[in-house]
Amino acid sequence: MENNSRILEVTSLKKYFPVKKGFLKRTVGHVKAVDDIHLHINEGETLGLVGESGCGKTTLGRCILRAIEPSEGSARFKDRKGNPVELTTLDPKQLRKIRRDMQLIFQDPYSSLNPRMTVLNIIGEPLLCNGIAKGEELRERVKRLMEMVGLNSRHLERYPHAFSGGQRQRIGIARALATNPRFIVCDEAVSALDVSVQAQILNLLQDLQEQLNLSYLFISHDLGVIQHISDRVGVMYVGKMVEMAETDALFNTPKHPYTEALLSAKPVPDPRAKSRRIILEGEVANPANPPSGCYFHPRCKYATELCKQKAPEWTEVGKDHYVACHLAGELELQGVHTQ
Repeated sequence: MENNSRILEVTSLKKYFPVKKGFLKRTVGHVKAVDDIHLHINEGETLGLVGESGCGKTTLGRCILRAIEPSEGSARFKDRKGNPVELTTLDPKQLRKIRRDMQLIFQDPYSSLNPRMTVLNIIGEPLLCNGIAKGEELRERVKRLMEMVGLNSRHLERYPHAFSGGQRQRIGIARALATNPRFIVCDEAVSALDVSVQAQILNLLQDLQEQLNLSYLFISHDLGVIQHISDRVGVMYVGKMVEMAETDALFNTPKHPYTEALLSAKPVPDPRAKSRRIILEGEVANPANPPSGCYFHPRCKYATELCKQKAPEWTEVGKDHYVACHLAGELELQGVHTQ
């Protein structure tokens, strides 16, 4: 797609957390939680983000929203007038204004809702804080939001403990929609739910995307969920993006050995299918003391001397298919349909 269709463009984004030791708490190193990330999201698109726990997925999402301050890099967001806004340099007043267009759906529907607030107060709080509505108008808007996410608007005065996990997540989605956003970060939005409820919430998110032309950054460790909801998928490993492509291309013809190993762990719904699970040796690299060259080389069966010495560049190897691997043009890796 052309650049003018992009609602978000992230370039060289980094988040390093200082490691402090000693009585004087001197900085002796950094944890590279997000390390030189490049990505873009188009209007009305879902970009799935997958990787092992601790690879930096959530930190990346929160850096984009400025819930965590990034260390370096650029995140350009297209405002309602079509102008690119550099999120990393906004002052608090400007950031508060643009945040109406960017929201977050949290992972845990139990801890993300205040148990002392009614549903009316929870969903209505963003409307009140941003001066969008109050009084009877606020009440009517909250009712419409509840109906939009499949909840009974008669339950406005109930507290979160009176709802199931799936219903609580619907409340969280309604709260995220309250300010009429254009971009939403879904941080493991269904991982705390039962499988049947997961499907309902995923279908709801897709329906809302069509109705409201929403763009999603959907973070998950579940490959099945990512494949179902995403238009494109990015794969992270130890703070770095190692591959990004359209969903079918990434699942069928991966170009990075780590992506191949991840896909081999995806269950196949066929009892006759033989598993070709790739078991990676060694441990995940330490983001505070990563290896030289490619971070994945100590666990990669294809690694060469070049991989050990030089970090691979982020390169386009096909249409909208990017990978950081020296051997991307040489390897024939197995996807989910070639196992």
